[in-house]
Amino acid sequence: MSLPALKLISFTLCPYVQRAMIVLKEKNVPFDIEYIDLSEPPPWFYDISPLEKVPVLLVNDEPLFESMVICEYLDEITEGSLYPSDAFARARNRAWIEFGNDILNTTYEFYTTEDEKRFKHLKNTLMDRFEVLEDEFAGDSFFNGDNFSMIDAVYAPVFRYHQRIAGYKDYGLFEDAPNIKAWGDRLMQRPSVISSVPDSYDSDMTNYIKKLTSVFRNEISEQLK
Repeated sequence: MSLPALKLISFTLCPYVQRAMIVLKEKNVPFDIEYIDLSEPPPWFYDISPLEKVPVLLVNDEPLFESMVICEYLDEITEGSLYPSDAFARARNRAWIEFGNDILNTTYEFYTTEDEKRFKHLKNTLMDRFEVLEDEFAGDSFFNGDNFSMIDAVYAPVFRYHQRIAGYKDYGLFEDAPNIKAWGDRLMQRPSVISSVPDSYDSDMTNYIKKLTSVFRNEISEQLK
């Protein structure tokens, strides 16, 4: 099958871009990538991103936006599928992908909120979310068993966030979800996941956190010096 020319418009820290990167790499699709500064995006970015967000995938120079739309498009134009063949299993995966979106958004608020009470609430929410996920996860290599799936590509950036957070301070967020912690550790060792961020990711993340005035930033201030 002849594939279109693909170019991914990215930002170094964006977890939603990482999803698309992982799918591109899992599907062995050739693509170009361009990183932009979202705080000062180039003027042309507004013409291709109606929501002013990344990722954007240029398909023969035509823009496609929203990470799951991009991931599912890539899945459809390539051989095989990263979704289960059974209709209910596919729907179940998509439902838990939405759950992953909630975890991702909660995680971002967790390390950026300036409100102490909200911070504690978000910590408890994350622990509850991972405990709920633990009850749904069979403890296999991946969410659907032995084969890497779309849902694994979605959750990998979640675990990367939490790997970095724990690197600064371990809040015990996976205390009641050991199988989920092990799943995340396995995903962090997968080549497509490792290479879904640039080499500067860790330093970029640290520099980003240094600029925050959040509760989390204050709690790890000594480590940021």
